[in-house]
Amino acid sequence: MDVASVVSSLTTAEKASLLAGASHWKTNPLEDRGVSSVVFSDGPHGLRKQENGSDHLGIHKSNPATCFPTASALACSFDEALIEEVGAAIGEEARDQKVDVVLGPGVNMKRSPLCGRNFEYFSEDPLLSGALGSAMVRGIQSRGVGACVKHLAGNNQEHARMIGDSVIDERALREIYLAPFERVVREARPWAVMTGYNRLNGVYCSQHPWLLRDVLRGEWGFDGAVVSDWGAMSESVASVAAGLDVCMPGPRADHSQAVEEAVLSGSLSLDALDEAACRVVGLEQKARRGRALPFECDYARHAEIAYRAASESAVLLENDGILPLQGTEKVAVIGAFALLPRYQGAGSSKIDPARLDDPWSAFLDAGIDMGYAQGYDAASGDSSEELLDEAAALAAQNDVAVVFAGLPDRFESEGFDRKLMVMPKGHVSLIERVCAANSKTVVVLQGGSPMEMPWRTKPAAILLMYLSGCRGGHATVDILTGRVNPSGKLAETWPEHLQDTALGRSFPDTDREVLYRESIYTGYRYFDAAGVEPAYPFGFGRSYTSFSYSDPTVSFIEGGIEASCTVANTGACEGAETVQLYVEPCARTTFGERRRLVAFSKAKLAPGESVRVSMCVDERAFRLWDTHEHRWRIDEGCYDVLFCASSRDVRLTCDVFLGAGEGQSPFPVDSARSCAPKHKATASYYEVVPGGFSDAAFAALYGAPLPPRRPVKPFTPDSPVSDLGTTFLGRQAFRIVDFLMAGQSKHMSDDMKAMMDEMAADMPLRSFTSAGVPFGVVEGLVDVLNGHWAKGLARVLNMGR
Repeated sequence: MDVASVVSSLTTAEKASLLAGASHWKTNPLEDRGVSSVVFSDGPHGLRKQENGSDHLGIHKSNPATCFPTASALACSFDEALIEEVGAAIGEEARDQKVDVVLGPGVNMKRSPLCGRNFEYFSEDPLLSGALGSAMVRGIQSRGVGACVKHLAGNNQEHARMIGDSVIDERALREIYLAPFERVVREARPWAVMTGYNRLNGVYCSQHPWLLRDVLRGEWGFDGAVVSDWGAMSESVASVAAGLDVCMPGPRADHSQAVEEAVLSGSLSLDALDEAACRVVGLEQKARRGRALPFECDYARHAEIAYRAASESAVLLENDGILPLQGTEKVAVIGAFALLPRYQGAGSSKIDPARLDDPWSAFLDAGIDMGYAQGYDAASGDSSEELLDEAAALAAQNDVAVVFAGLPDRFESEGFDRKLMVMPKGHVSLIERVCAANSKTVVVLQGGSPMEMPWRTKPAAILLMYLSGCRGGHATVDILTGRVNPSGKLAETWPEHLQDTALGRSFPDTDREVLYRESIYTGYRYFDAAGVEPAYPFGFGRSYTSFSYSDPTVSFIEGGIEASCTVANTGACEGAETVQLYVEPCARTTFGERRRLVAFSKAKLAPGESVRVSMCVDERAFRLWDTHEHRWRIDEGCYDVLFCASSRDVRLTCDVFLGAGEGQSPFPVDSARSCAPKHKATASYYEVVPGGFSDAAFAALYGAPLPPRRPVKPFTPDSPVSDLGTTFLGRQAFRIVDFLMAGQSKHMSDDMKAMMDEMAADMPLRSFTSAGVPFGVVEGLVDVLNGHWAKGLARVLNMGR
């Protein structure tokens, strides 16, 4: 029976019941109608299938699974085939553990290095994020399992993430924040898309008709299911009318009831309900077909994929020739991360690894003559004079010192943002002391995002592993000893100082109205436009060999342009080079980035070998969003096509002219003219200077009044817990939060408890439903807080039965 036939046979109540989760991870079934539950599980760098104790914050244990490198690491591979292979392995484990849909990948932009969830996202660049996200989706879905791309859209900080309003101008929204989602939807056709917690330009993403109906479905042609982030749905009827299909988690009988009543009263159209029900049944039928496909799940093979992913994602930042080690040196292994590696992030993506190795064990396996010094406390990052003295003494006694340092768990996590871009003081002091004791010091960095490195000129080499997953230990040692030649390239700019970034210390925005004042100037786009020198630019990464570029050509092909060059390995060992293609207009008619990444290709070459690298790009490489006509446009004129080793390392240049005449362009172009608002305040977007994005300039660019600060009263289900402190009754209501958190707290570490305390302050009252509180109780509490005692208590007592 097809989807339409199934839905047409259902009653209004049955259709409405499909739109709410039955439990934390399952949708509501209608078994007698042939509709089973769809089982979700967290991702995105491995499977977090929970059998007992359900949560979406990484608190309770989950089934053992392969922990692959996080997206911040994987992206540095610039290797779509590798990431597709990782996705396929995750899909196989999902099949093995009877999961139908994996919640991932995440393709949100890295707006600031301080976002606590950056380790889950690929890049600051929309093309790279979209291309790698598409590869992950293709891999997962190739095994009969759905991928749920998240978090649409403008979900770029953790502070106040459930109540914040991301205020983004039209160009930035289209060119930066929606672009990776558009590419994934068009190219990979994911089964599901997850909405963000936040508002977007005043409207919650889970009930945003323009976002979900006009853009996602209308423009991009998405035909899958739209799922709320866990606890993100604000208003039941508005969300279904806007295009939300599944409200998670469950049980949420109140959601189904509200939808049913709205249809019966005529305030919600039956067509809207039928459309949502059809998409839920369609998702279930895809899952049903997927469950019937043959599959194999080899966890040992997946561990080898995790090893290759970690090896190919590592970025060599510095090397004075000390690496690779010869294997005959006496090595001082220093730092608690050598034994207790930081290999993944915290929160909903936290995996219980089926296998986990560490650098110390890998050194032992390699037969290295070594000693060990702890250096600092693994959890806090704090050191002491005794630990520093021990480390320095060991370093002085050995030929080479390898210091493992970076960011402990408590420095970055889902749920809160970093306050500064610094490493723990204990790590910095350790590196400085060891470098002073031994000039042949190698620093291995573990962490999910950029760190200030005031010490970076002191070591002989710096190897960045990011969060490299369950096989990162052996990958690290194999790179240090030359078994593997590092080939990773940075998928995000590493600033010298936090104040060098577009947002500086103003991130996270502490107002609930989060103004994206920098517009399109994210990552390398800002650094290029403002003339700021980063510590390491986007796309940067060293190798143990060297590469030359020659013979560039650019030609028109059907629907686009093909750019080619010859790359040769001019060094003494095998290696891989990622050629990055950027486009730069020769003349500008409006503000914009200096250059943008439009394609990339990775080539593996033996010493002396050369290969012709070709990259094809379509019209998206040249387009910009016209805010006057609300459409994409391509300006006629000359464009430089740059073959680069990083965003700052141009090796070859060709130019191409896109003209309006026949035969001069493979796609339509427009006569060049400005598409920016005519206002003197926008001058700061043409001539970018650090700190130059004012509220007045942004308001002119935004083209509408900036939203006023939302009042604390009257209270609503969207009011955050922190607002309750403004009234006596609200302060007493904090006890409810303590009660709800008490059961979870016993499973948490001290760092996790601190994280949860920070998250709880921003938590809207409606999110109590994720802990099993009936929505009627939440509504009753709101009534009481607003002074309607009798009505509120009646609701609480009635729903509490």
